[in-house]
Amino acid sequence: MHKTTLVLLLGLIFSSYNSVFGQNDFARIEKNRNIRAESLYHDLNKTKDTLILSSSSKIGYVYSINREYQREIDTYIFDYECKIPLTNLSKGKHVFAVGHMSMAIVFVIYKLEDNRTDNTIVAELQSAKINSDINFLETNKVSDNPKKSRH
Repeated sequence: MHKTTLVLLLGLIFSSYNSVFGQNDFARIEKNRNIRAESLYHDLNKTKDTLILSSSSKIGYVYSINREYQREIDTYIFDYECKIPLTNLSKGKHVFAVGHMSMAIVFVIYKLEDNRTDNTIVAELQSAKINSDINFLETNKVSDNPKKSRH
């Protein structure tokens, strides 16, 4: 009886630990559930960093409006499917409008995380290395005229 209780207690602790410290989603979508919007597939990929649009008829345009009423995405597509990366969007709520079959299908995407691209990580590491090199030189006071060694 005690082993069963212990196993259940440990299972509960580890499952809550995983949900608290697990990987956060990059973005979240609120789909348009209108029956007219069923002709347009709109969803995020598995990593939730790209919007996938597809339809049996051509998609005309896509634009997004952020919380400051600025268009961050504004493009014409004229194709049956497209993938739009969300990495260039600012963090926060974005209302998307997709021109499709002479109507606009509207849905919302929330970008939950800031971008951490490989380039920014490399730049931060290089900056940290330069700063540590400067600190090393300052603390060790390397002179321009090295002393002659006696042989």
